Amino acid sequence: MKKFFYGMIVFMMVITSCSSRRGTLSSTKSGSNSKTSSSSTGRPTMAGNDYIAHYKDIAIAEMNKYGIPASIKLAQALLESGNGNSFLAREANNHFGIKCGGVWKGKSVTRPDDNINDCFRVYDNPQQSFRDHSEFLLRPRYSALFKLDKDDYKGWAKGLKAAGYATNPRYPDLLIEMIERYHLDQYDRKETPTQKVMREEVVKEEIVHHVEETPPAVVKTEEIKSPVAMRIHEVKAQETLYSLSKLYNVSVEQIKSLNGLTDEALSLGQLLVISK
Repeated sequence: MKKFFYGMIVFMMVITSCSSRRGTLSSTKSGSNSKTSSSSTGRPTMAGNDYIAHYKDIAIAEMNKYGIPASIKLAQALLESGNGNSFLAREANNHFGIKCGGVWKGKSVTRPDDNINDCFRVYDNPQQSFRDHSEFLLRPRYSALFKLDKDDYKGWAKGLKAAGYATNPRYPDLLIEMIERYHLDQYDRKETPTQKVMREEVVKEEIVHHVEETPPAVVKTEEIKSPVAMRIHEVKAQETLYSLSKLYNVSVEQIKSLNGLTDEALSLGQLLVISK
């Protein structure tokens, strides 16, 4: 009887010990997952609509000054800054990848691009970046664009590619698709013939002034901004973000970020930026 009694005590102690151990392991595992989730959460990324809400007024102001459609400015900024999530946009307020060039006297940061240590401009705020991008376009090679109506986003999209702003032949299509997906043309404004003439005169003077003030050593556009070289994919039947990530060896999140996607739904013929 005593043996049975002692045996029961030992059995209960083993059961209690195992239960306690399981509880400790479960608790530790849960705590570890929670900690990992917390520590792996970096700065929140910005979605396309949030980016547009933040910067549409700046784009409209630039349109009113120079005639660049606000829709074009926003579409380019979305693409070139990855919805404001790129390193240059976050850390340098540089939303268009403008390089230092020989005329830049402000702060700078080095990043790999055409070369391992290319010099990029650092701005005090995003407004300066948007203005500098407008002034970058005030070059003879882009002068024909400013003769377009300031709500002609399709003409601007095609004209930018023709002037050498981007290397990918589908760049105009991508800009137009971006504009129409987000309805960015709602921010464009028509102008009367008189207003158009006056604005063209202002731009013409700005271009002449820019040419006179720019030293010969930095006349080449590529020294200040390389042509945008994007890999663009047209979605075919049965393709998914996962299959494209495997095809191009990039992550699903990278494709979503570059294209401002909030889910994984794709449509036939949709144009996607895969890499820049």
